[in-house]
Amino acid sequence: MSFLRAQKARCFLSHLRCMSNIPENTVYGGPKAQNSNQRVTLTNLRQKHKRREPITVVTAYDYPSAVHLDTAGIDVCLVGDSASMVVHGHDTTLPITLDEMLVHCRAVARGAKTPLLVGDLPFGTYESSTNQAVDTAVRVLKEGGMDAIKLEGASPSRISAAKAIVEAGIAVMGHVGLTPQAISVLGGFRPQGKNIASAVKIVETALALQEAGCFGLIVECVPPLVAAAATAALRIPTIGIGAGPFCSGQVLVYHDLLGMMQHPHHAKVTPKFCKQYACVGDVVNKALLEYKEEVTSGSFPGRSHSPYKMNNKEFDGFLNELQKLGLDKAASAVAEAAEKYDTVKSSDGESPAKD
Repeated sequence: MSFLRAQKARCFLSHLRCMSNIPENTVYGGPKAQNSNQRVTLTNLRQKHKRREPITVVTAYDYPSAVHLDTAGIDVCLVGDSASMVVHGHDTTLPITLDEMLVHCRAVARGAKTPLLVGDLPFGTYESSTNQAVDTAVRVLKEGGMDAIKLEGASPSRISAAKAIVEAGIAVMGHVGLTPQAISVLGGFRPQGKNIASAVKIVETALALQEAGCFGLIVECVPPLVAAAATAALRIPTIGIGAGPFCSGQVLVYHDLLGMMQHPHHAKVTPKFCKQYACVGDVVNKALLEYKEEVTSGSFPGRSHSPYKMNNKEFDGFLNELQKLGLDKAASAVAEAAEKYDTVKSSDGESPAKD
């Protein structure tokens, strides 16, 4: 009897394993092990940094650009509060709200399946207290689908906020140099670290953010020598933007590097440090002008872009119904359209032959 019970137990357990989606020898059915085709992790970034392999970062704000980043194999996608300027047309990053940022984050998360996703904490959502900072960071992960957050850290309160968020179990990227959320204090979008005091402060702030637990830092608009000093002083990677070649990686805004803003009005918002790898804006402008011309001239849409047809039976029935409703003008328009275009097909799917 004991043998039969043991055999039944083994069969029952085997049946459970077949039914369960939880693999054997696991505590819980959580995320699968990472591989080269899955999400970049902090471990991957640390390994690249250790091997001194440059880290690629691009700032993007929507699904299509996220798909492009994913296809290109970019390491990190930063959903930046610069969306305030690039997408929403504001003069600074200050006006964008957390709810607006969450919309951008969710769109990017749906498109970028491989890059590590980092969401910016917008101005006014983390400065009041560490509790506010943690609550905001939690929302960016839970509601925005991000893997980590970024905050600008140039003051003790912001460094405390970074530490609190890390202690809450959320990965944090810091930001030193030109911190756009502080332009009222900095006197505008001005490069930082050009004198001794400013340069030393950048390095000291970088070290403080590292001590707070940040996994990496954005270093923006500083002399290359200052970025080199910060990179050498830190154990975590630095990501430069307008900071020269001595950082652990580089970041540019998607729209900037593609040359999306090809209009004199937008020349002022294209940073001096940005290399344009394409002039997509010129292509877009040309396409829009061509579209406008074809619609105006009536050449679009032509036959090839008017693909949907009724069969003869439905066509005749449609005409009869219009006539019953007293819509003779509409019925005449339908007849004329059928005569002009191949918009009617026979019951076998072929267009009827014309006389």
